[in-house]
Amino acid sequence: MPLRLDFTNMMAGPLPGAAGITADQWALGAKRFTAAHEAVRARHASGTLGFIDLPHDQVALEATLAVAAQFRGTVTDVLLLGIGGSALGPLALRAALRPPHWNELDDARREGWPRLHVLDNVDPASIAAMLARLPLAHTLVLVVSKSGGTVETMAQYLIVREALEGAVGEARARERLVFVTDPEVGALRAVARAEGIVALDIPPNVGGRFSVLSPVGLLPAALIGIDVRGVLAGAAACAARCGSPELATNPAGVFAVLQWLADREHGAHVQALMPYADGLRDIAAWFVQLWAESLGKIRPDGTSVGPTPLPALGATDQHAQVQLFMEGPADKTVTFIAVAGREEQGSIPARHAERPELGYLGGHTLGRLLEIERQATAGALAARGRMNATITVPAVDAPSVGALFYLFELATAYAGELYEVNAFDQPGVELGKQFAYAMLGRPGSEAARAQWDALPSPDPRWQV
Repeated sequence: MPLRLDFTNMMAGPLPGAAGITADQWALGAKRFTAAHEAVRARHASGTLGFIDLPHDQVALEATLAVAAQFRGTVTDVLLLGIGGSALGPLALRAALRPPHWNELDDARREGWPRLHVLDNVDPASIAAMLARLPLAHTLVLVVSKSGGTVETMAQYLIVREALEGAVGEARARERLVFVTDPEVGALRAVARAEGIVALDIPPNVGGRFSVLSPVGLLPAALIGIDVRGVLAGAAACAARCGSPELATNPAGVFAVLQWLADREHGAHVQALMPYADGLRDIAAWFVQLWAESLGKIRPDGTSVGPTPLPALGATDQHAQVQLFMEGPADKTVTFIAVAGREEQGSIPARHAERPELGYLGGHTLGRLLEIERQATAGALAARGRMNATITVPAVDAPSVGALFYLFELATAYAGELYEVNAFDQPGVELGKQFAYAMLGRPGSEAARAQWDALPSPDPRWQV
């Protein structure tokens, strides 16, 4: 069964009152999608949307698998240094496609595959704790930065490399480093060439938050035994459906148009992604960066646009966020991710038949309970006129995860055209980066330093 998107509860008619997307609004969305699809197709033809090609990039796949094979059986731990998409994608792959609590399992239960640790921040306490517990003599360090100069990742690298050299020596440390970066430019590429360090390429036309199906995500996944061929096969199957110019047959286009119309026509500026599977929890976190950094922009006419994505987890957040979804401001959509085929998993014993609060559960399963709770939550939201949709995947497996990644990436490209913004840049974070570089003394930051120095100082009147 391929991935399926049911958006009945997004539409007027099924929803009560004036809620939901009307036929006229849907017709507008279909018309706008035709132009968005053509714009994305033209961008891809010009060579600027490399993420579309990743599911079919056999050269990069074989290079990634070769590097992974080189370290098979020689390391017990993999430490990934990265931030943003360089970290969120690998974390989502580990959570979905390795058994729960992977790093806590012993060697036998991991079948000899290494643990995967991800440093995605520069908190000194976290980095010190990681280095204190890692067996550095048996650890492979991945340094992931497309630019080769990301300040947080470079700071991590300098600290970890010094610790690695202290544990195994300078020559051996070079053998326990792998860089994933731009194929031609940047500090990491230059260091790799100068010191003979293994490096894999991030295609120049693939942005960081769109890079999970490149070596950014596939190398750490392959190192811990994930079926990366299956991930790419699932992405390729999704790509075959999501390239259609017909909105009615294009799941990525439908998702983009639904969310755009909900935002534009119904004020649904907050858009939650709520998987009903613990293994897919981190896909929601990955989606937040993808949707927020791509669509939160200033349009050419000066208008600020962009929905606010929100991660949630079913059934956990039925006891947290769903109260807000149900009775708070009607400014949200909820997209559930359901997993089929789990009805027989997790048999619930029949006990305490005399107690109504317990007796009815016997004979059911946890898989059925989780799906019933999702259906009940979707139905309750619909009954209150709150828009929601459900993406169903056949299993939490490599092809399904690959399909989800590709679906949301291409939907983001379509949504960028609908919002009339460039979904592939991030100008809003650049000024903060320049201020940070200036305060750290990075060469070339003199103008940013002058702008920083001109900002008002903290005023004691406004402090408590």
